[in-house]
Amino acid sequence: MKLIRLFVFLFALPLFAQQGGMWIPSLLEGMNENEMQNLGMKMSAEDIYSVNQSSLKDAVPHFNGGCTSEVISPQGLLLTNHHCGYGQIQSHSSVENDYLADGFWAKSMSHELANPGMTVTFVVEITDVTEQVLKNTESASSEEERQQIIEKNKQKVVENSPKEEWQTNRVSTFYGGNQFMLFRVETFKDIRLVGAPPSSIGKFGSDTDNWTWPRHTGDFALFRIYADENNRPAEYSEDNVPYTPKHYLPVSLDGVEEGDFTLVFGFPGSTEEYLPAVAIEQLVETINPARIGLREVALKEQDVFMRKDKKIKIQYASKYSSIANYYKKWIGESQGMKKTGVVNIKKDQEKEFMQRVKAEDLENEYGSILSDFDKAYAEYEDYDLAYNLFSEAFVRNVELLRNGFQLYQLEQILNNRGKQSFNDRKDNLLKRFKSSYKDYSAQVDKKVFEKVIKYYAHEMPEQFISNELKQKNKADLTQEIYSSSALTSYEALEDLLKGSPKKIIKRLNKDLGYTFVKEQAEKFYTEVLPTYRSKSLEIEAIQKKYMKAIVELSPKEARIFPDANGTLRVTYGQVKGYSPKDAVYYEPVTHLEGVVEKYVPGDYEFDAPQKLLDLHANKDYGRYADKDGKMPINFIGTNHTTGGNSGSPVIDAHGNLIGLNFDRVWEGTMSDFFYDPVISRNIMVDARYILFIIDKYANATHLINEMKLVHPKSKDNSSK
Repeated sequence: MKLIRLFVFLFALPLFAQQGGMWIPSLLEGMNENEMQNLGMKMSAEDIYSVNQSSLKDAVPHFNGGCTSEVISPQGLLLTNHHCGYGQIQSHSSVENDYLADGFWAKSMSHELANPGMTVTFVVEITDVTEQVLKNTESASSEEERQQIIEKNKQKVVENSPKEEWQTNRVSTFYGGNQFMLFRVETFKDIRLVGAPPSSIGKFGSDTDNWTWPRHTGDFALFRIYADENNRPAEYSEDNVPYTPKHYLPVSLDGVEEGDFTLVFGFPGSTEEYLPAVAIEQLVETINPARIGLREVALKEQDVFMRKDKKIKIQYASKYSSIANYYKKWIGESQGMKKTGVVNIKKDQEKEFMQRVKAEDLENEYGSILSDFDKAYAEYEDYDLAYNLFSEAFVRNVELLRNGFQLYQLEQILNNRGKQSFNDRKDNLLKRFKSSYKDYSAQVDKKVFEKVIKYYAHEMPEQFISNELKQKNKADLTQEIYSSSALTSYEALEDLLKGSPKKIIKRLNKDLGYTFVKEQAEKFYTEVLPTYRSKSLEIEAIQKKYMKAIVELSPKEARIFPDANGTLRVTYGQVKGYSPKDAVYYEPVTHLEGVVEKYVPGDYEFDAPQKLLDLHANKDYGRYADKDGKMPINFIGTNHTTGGNSGSPVIDAHGNLIGLNFDRVWEGTMSDFFYDPVISRNIMVDARYILFIIDKYANATHLINEMKLVHPKSKDNSSK
């Protein structure tokens, strides 16, 4: 009996932490529904997810493949984060019309700006297809063969499952490959920019305040979905009309108080809550420090140029923000796991796990899992480090290296697939390059290259470094490449890519920038990637077995939620402050006074528009002030969120919008690996601040008039 109680504690959170978890919305009936109602929810599971009637899921689409959004009017008005729409706002900006600095508000639908390539995707239905996907896998002789069978079965499910012609079927994996769900979705392709506050509101605090609390950021932007005459997805056309949603979210004017129920609906990207201690230790001690260090040198060089030159600031704003986001997140993540002692907690849990295995007489099946993990991760470490360093340097942080790597892949396409595939990829690359070089500065990239390559050569395991990189002075190497390579300008690169495939490859292999990338890439592909992949598969197989054991050995009442994987999820909690360290307590709501306190005129991060300051000085908040006459901006709660939940609606007990999720507190970013209810908090924009900015700051009252504004707390009071 004692062992059972210990195991319940191991894999089921205590009562205080019941808000943790990212749950599949089609499976909420029972335990989850009861928990939500105990926390104050007035809805049913059917109100949240339904196939037979409109429900909350029908108002929450995946935004452009990476964020979440929500429909807030019967005319397809879409709300998401400013940082989720940042690239689109930037693409419409110029020195003359700087929408990043000044904001943008379409005066009417005819003034809304098209965004080629942008999509939003609604989930229509979720179905468990585990039995079909795992069919015949028991006869596989290896993990590779098993995966091949699974992929074939998934394809059959996708092809044979019902859907409308404008819809798509997708199969996603859960519980480490022990469950599979079919998602029927529909994707809209005509999405137009409607409104965005200036960055001094939408990014107030910028990178200094990122991942921290207290926050004072109006991180929101408005788009609109357009559809064809039948209300179905269509490519951009002037003939398209605003989308009529199956459901849209009314917006609450009542605000929040500590203890209020909060439901966050969205598409969290990736979590790894069930990793063993050895994996967490490797992440904290080896992988995160390497990634943090490389991004730090890149950011430092970009920042110097951005502070001196307005044009470069506009060109690099989105790129800098993207790099800085996870740089700071990884720092907080590592610090949080060290402070909380996650490695030791995991080791203690693993001891209890092994006791349970022995008690159930399952040592033959599960007894070697932990020792298998130890061996696999020891062999994996150098390859994992090399993979991450190569990805950071050659894919993410240096533009010449990234472009050179894409050209290296182009050469491989010619070798493996022939001329037609080569020409198709080349044409696509040229379109991509034409867009990216618009925001490129060889001067900036040169300094970033020099510092990143120096760091890369120092941190990469020696056996994976090319001779040229070992021997050559990094400053001399940088000068040679940037003074001669065609990769430093679009015009030169476009000229280099003219002619037959054979001539193009010949010219490429005479370019110093390209040959440098090629030498590093070939070392990576021959000496790092094969072993990295095989070890990853080996670890994946052990993790799958570990996850199977956790599910199998856990009591029925245990709260085993699947890791995030970019699919639609529900997480629920309450508005709640927290204490990150001794004698410090953070209130759960911030106000406009905080903007004034942080305000630094002309500062890159803490400037504020004069009109906002005037509205504050005059206390001109309209109907959006709280009961004390203050203007709320942000609030925090215990919802378990991660990347991909940016832009997620925060929904009250009755199904109304009360906020917009955009971040987490720094101390709790470790929740991707270990959710701690004491310090894990998500950060949200108060819906009243969004309405206030649209109405009183932007004078875009036509947008307010589209929405349904409600006072749901009057329902609660009338029922008492």
